[in-house]
Amino acid sequence: MEINVDEEAGITKEETVPLLDDQNRNRDLPDIERNTMMQKAIGKTFQTTANLANLLPTGTVLAFQILSPICTNVGRCDLTSRFMTALLVSICGFSCFILSFTDSYKDLNGSVCYGFATIHGFWIIDGSATLPQELSKSYKLRFIDFVHAIMSFLVFGAVVLFDQNAVNCFYPEPSAEVVELLTTLPVAVGVFCSMVFAKFPTTRHGIGFPLSAK
Repeated sequence: MEINVDEEAGITKEETVPLLDDQNRNRDLPDIERNTMMQKAIGKTFQTTANLANLLPTGTVLAFQILSPICTNVGRCDLTSRFMTALLVSICGFSCFILSFTDSYKDLNGSVCYGFATIHGFWIIDGSATLPQELSKSYKLRFIDFVHAIMSFLVFGAVVLFDQNAVNCFYPEPSAEVVELLTTLPVAVGVFCSMVFAKFPTTRHGIGFPLSAK
């Protein structure tokens, strides 16, 4: 912003000047070059690791983050709190696993319908509509769905290990070896799962997952 003073009129004028020229700024940025297979793999892994949260049902993760301080008594667990925390982790983990088999589609009115992928096709659970047989078969359960379900379960396990309340509940006085394991294991799981999802991305948009534009 520039301030100009008109000495004769005694009037101060303010002019707004762009701080940065977006086009010039983008023009000065160098192009990213990944020449080796290792660089390409690392770049792809980092991009997918940043989006790991999108691989989990949003509602399930949010419910765990809200209920974890309550069930764990902010990390100070007794026998009852430890049981409630274990139950919470089990329910949320099962939710991440089972919701990986859900999918959705939009009807002619633009309404989103959810259902489960089965070995025979698509089973709609929030409506009475029936998909044509050929279209229903395109939603059929596949082997990769089980891989995605297991990976989602492992990613949620990494989220639990990042939660200090849950860790303090089950390991109130961890040894040095346990601390090292709890630090490195979630990172290793995240990198491994991100590589799997990068190689075999999911095409489903089930309950709690981002919807497709189509």
